[in-house]
Amino acid sequence: MDKKKKVIIYTDGSSLGNPGPGGWGAVLIYGKYRKEISGGFKLTTNNRMELLAAIEALKALKTDRRSVVQLHTDSSYLVNSLTKGWLEKWQRDKWKKKTKPVPNADLWKQLVRQKNKHNVEFIWVPAHTGIIENERCDKLAKEAAAQDNLPEDKGYVKYGLFDDKGDDDE
Repeated sequence: MDKKKKVIIYTDGSSLGNPGPGGWGAVLIYGKYRKEISGGFKLTTNNRMELLAAIEALKALKTDRRSVVQLHTDSSYLVNSLTKGWLEKWQRDKWKKKTKPVPNADLWKQLVRQKNKHNVEFIWVPAHTGIIENERCDKLAKEAAAQDNLPEDKGYVKYGLFDDKGDDDE
């Protein structure tokens, strides 16, 4: 029997102000190998950074659907959208919520493309409870948000008129 490769990912996003400078961080673990990645933007939201952390972590993988990927995040926005059917509803409704565009649709579309390349299980973890890798991602995200000369989050600038201040419901 062929044993599947297992990759463990932790991600986190942060915004210093919401909106404000933001950052994301991810830790990828495969056996004894470990990789940390992070990035940031000068004006964005925490939810955008949570999504971007997951997107960038999945992009960094060199595996395919035969591998098992466990992505841990403290973002209920991210996990609930995937596990409670919100994402499928938004796709069916052509990225509209009632009459308004879905916030962060640009990133949700990227996440769909990335998750479809892998066999991903999204797992919610509580924030700030001493989970070592989650705490490390939090630190990476905050450090990235605090950098000078951060680039512009073009998606936020384009779509930033929407209310994306931590609203975690569909």
